[in-house]
Amino acid sequence: MPISSTISPAMVATCPVDQDERGAWLTLAAIPGLGPRRMAALLTEFESACGVLRAPHRALRDLPGIPSALARAIGRTDGSDGAALEHAASEAGQQVLTPADPAYPALLRAIPDPPLILFAVGDPAILNRPAVAIVGSRNHTSYGERVAATMGGAAGAAGVVVVSGLARGLDAVAQAAALDAGGTTIGVLGNGADIIYPRGNAVLYRRVVELGVLLSEYPPGALPTAGSFPRRNRLISGLARALVVVEAADGSGTMITVAMALEQGRDVFAVPGPIIGASSRGTNRLIRDGATPLLGPEELLAIFGATARVHAPASPECTLSVTEARVFSALDAEPRHLDEVALSSGLPVGELLGTLLGLELGGLVEQLSGSRYQRR
Repeated sequence: MPISSTISPAMVATCPVDQDERGAWLTLAAIPGLGPRRMAALLTEFESACGVLRAPHRALRDLPGIPSALARAIGRTDGSDGAALEHAASEAGQQVLTPADPAYPALLRAIPDPPLILFAVGDPAILNRPAVAIVGSRNHTSYGERVAATMGGAAGAAGVVVVSGLARGLDAVAQAAALDAGGTTIGVLGNGADIIYPRGNAVLYRRVVELGVLLSEYPPGALPTAGSFPRRNRLISGLARALVVVEAADGSGTMITVAMALEQGRDVFAVPGPIIGASSRGTNRLIRDGATPLLGPEELLAIFGATARVHAPASPECTLSVTEARVFSALDAEPRHLDEVALSSGLPVGELLGTLLGLELGGLVEQLSGSRYQRR
């Protein structure tokens, strides 16, 4: 009979007085070499974490996929390492969630390899709210940035939690937009939840702690590794009902999240983009191969029964000088050549260039190749 790797309610059973189920999960999580797949095999055989700890050595040793060294480690553990793990998390201001805890995300129980334990900073109640995962390229275009901000803001304003990896690029854009719109977000980390990585997202990290929740399956102090980020991607998709891919090049790490979302049975949406340039090749191929093209936030929120209320920040023109406002009004989301902007604004080229530079330094305008400019 095939082994199920999900966690059913029957697997979170009542333990003897001397060993509660939550403590059993902590004890097992602290044993090196016991990951989600092996834990799934143990749960299938022994029904609960307590049952695993009570199992005779011979039964553990004879179970397929369980090395003899791991069987010995399970039999010898006294629970002290699990208690130390929870103490370290508490000292770091983190909560430890096990499958025996109500706050453990219900959607993660059903993925192929649910984490043995999770470390959370912030409000864990957010983990069980309706959520959408929004991911995309680190090296994004201004188009991708606008889309990620629109989708993240719409989700946040509608009360849908935005899940992403708090990474540089479109992850951070979507999560910040959700918070700006009065919503909330889950930042899934590939390192300990007390490690700010990348450092450039320190401000966003603190906002998520205050208004959302940071989540990791790595203990306090764990540094990021090359393998930890692909692994955490299964949690990004697993926490959400749907995955939105804004921009992705061929071979992008974002495609790992897509593969995991499909394995988990999640809806996958892809934002169509230009057929020239690398930034949308991955998303356009996803659409060609059967992903649902996402043409607006209302289509995304329809699966949650919500109505799109796109968050619109105050117009920057309110804070610009008369000349700056004239130039800004002459630009839009599509690139325009310098000569065209000069004609629309009525400014001499010399004055126009100085004004454009000021707008660019203020983060409102982006200069492109070929003397072209567009709004950010």
